[in-house]
Amino acid sequence: MPGGLMFYHMDLYETRERLNIFPEEPSGRPLGETEEESARIGEEFQRPVEMGYDVEKEVEELAKLYGLDEDKGIEGDLLVGSSQPKKQSMEEQRLLEKGSQVENQHLQQAGRAHEELNSYPARELNSKEEAADIYCSTCKTPIRAFDKLFGSHKDHEVTELTNAADIAKEEVHKNMCKLEEQIAQMENVASHLEEIFITVEENFGRQEQNFEMRCNDVMQTLAQRYEEKLQDLGEEKKLKLEALYGQLVSCGKDLDTCKDLMETIQELCMENKKVDFIKDAVTLVDRLEKFLKKDLDLELSALPDFEDRAIDFSDMEQLMDSINTVPAPSAPVINPQAPNSATGTSVRVCWGLFSDDSIECYQLYYKQVSDDTPSEEQAAPSPPIIKSQENRSCENAALICWESGNINPVESYTVELSKVTNGENGDVITESIVGIPNCEALIQLQPRHSYLISVRAVNMGGSSERSEPVSVHTTGTYFYLNEDSAHPLLSVLEDGFTIACSEIENPECDLASRDNSFTRCIAILGSMIPFQGKHYWEVEVEEDTEYRVGVAYENTHRHGYLGANNSSWCLRHIVTPSRHKYEFLHSGTTPDIRITVPPKRIGILLDYDNCKLSFFNLDIAQHFYTFNSHFQHYVHPCFALERPGFMRIHNGIAAPTFIALS
Repeated sequence: MPGGLMFYHMDLYETRERLNIFPEEPSGRPLGETEEESARIGEEFQRPVEMGYDVEKEVEELAKLYGLDEDKGIEGDLLVGSSQPKKQSMEEQRLLEKGSQVENQHLQQAGRAHEELNSYPARELNSKEEAADIYCSTCKTPIRAFDKLFGSHKDHEVTELTNAADIAKEEVHKNMCKLEEQIAQMENVASHLEEIFITVEENFGRQEQNFEMRCNDVMQTLAQRYEEKLQDLGEEKKLKLEALYGQLVSCGKDLDTCKDLMETIQELCMENKKVDFIKDAVTLVDRLEKFLKKDLDLELSALPDFEDRAIDFSDMEQLMDSINTVPAPSAPVINPQAPNSATGTSVRVCWGLFSDDSIECYQLYYKQVSDDTPSEEQAAPSPPIIKSQENRSCENAALICWESGNINPVESYTVELSKVTNGENGDVITESIVGIPNCEALIQLQPRHSYLISVRAVNMGGSSERSEPVSVHTTGTYFYLNEDSAHPLLSVLEDGFTIACSEIENPECDLASRDNSFTRCIAILGSMIPFQGKHYWEVEVEEDTEYRVGVAYENTHRHGYLGANNSSWCLRHIVTPSRHKYEFLHSGTTPDIRITVPPKRIGILLDYDNCKLSFFNLDIAQHFYTFNSHFQHYVHPCFALERPGFMRIHNGIAAPTFIALS
């Protein structure tokens, strides 16, 4: 049983309706209704017995139903004597048994109907009880409240279904934002891949054309070189064949001459007549000597081998290398700088390529030039500087102020919000507000969240880098003290929310004061966000400190006292010799209210929607007083010390439960 859960006997309660431990309806009908219904059904079935159940009449009806009258008539005709009464009595007994069985069947059917009638509301109620009404954070599933108290989820952590649904919606929204960013990135990647796909096809066509052209050049050069070498080889062949043919013809002639001389010598040797022999021999000897003196060309005029001709392929190698070489592309053309294309530390450069060159990558070169260009021609402004001390917020909004920090002209500002949840660092921008003309912005936010807020400056050259972010928590109302409105005797300590009064008796002494400062009342105004709704803050004082706390218009009289005019509402505490006196002042009047317990910690609730200003004693959770006033303008917190002392101010906090529900 969970700690702190106590059960009491039902007799301690007047009626069953006051037993509100379980919100569900009971699992069946009320006991009284069930007993009355059972009694009514019993009376309905007992009524025939009390009135006298006519068994013989029922037997006759059953006999007619089953045709027993005819059988009895036939038996009466066939059987005579003493056996007829006996058989008639047996027949009546059998009919009585059948009637009893029918009656029992009717009673059983009525009983089942009665049980079904009683069980139907219980089944319907059980189906209603099965509806889940809380959420088990441990099991991450909806359950019934009964299971939390007595079921398997007894020791588990539970929460309301509405809170669980809100958390789930917030988680889904956060994941949906991340999913949208991933979808955008994937769409960009897909678009880039499509462009690459088309570029690959185009580059393939260009490379194919280039390769074909280079290979054709190589093939033409090879064919030309082949024709040249083949022509040289043919000329060499022709010379060889001509030389060999001339030598062959000369050798043939010499061979014929040798054969002719040989035949002449043989014929001469066979001559018997010496005179004729000597005459022919002298002539033959002269002819033979002349032939033998002739030089015979017995060496080959041409060799069969051809000269080895080396082919110079150096130019071919250059051609082959050119196949793998892509020609240098044309120079890109840089486009003029577009608006919003630069920041304080970067610039976007765009260019175009007006040719069909195949590009693998680009190389970008830049150099720094002198800073003597006119300020209006510079690229982008510097990031603004957020005034973190002057930022104000409440549960539903924040007022952010910043300084431009630029000598360059600024056209507008952009505020970027990052919601910080579940320990994240807030790098994801969840909202951007653009086109802000001034150096402040009122931004609506969600209650009970933390945000990181940064600002960018924008001009024609682009947007600046983000400013240093500031953290904003929408837990409660956060304001700062306007030291320009402080009385000269009032000082604000280093923490910014503690005020002190110096030891000077006359607050109207001649001291240096600002134009906007209080001169009579030792007071100071806070600067609160101008936003409707509820605003809550607290002050902490000592029991003997004399002070005034409340609200006032921005233009309240600086030469009067808080609460003495119609532009301020305040609680005043002074110490008299007899008691502590508390006044709730507006236009110099106060109701007659006595406070017996001096507060050390005072809560102040400003409700614009209901036109109320309430004061509370936080030490004992007591309500002091409520001003009902329709505020014509936005008001600001005001604080004053009438005697030397200290006052500590607490803001940016949530109102206690008893105040929030008041």
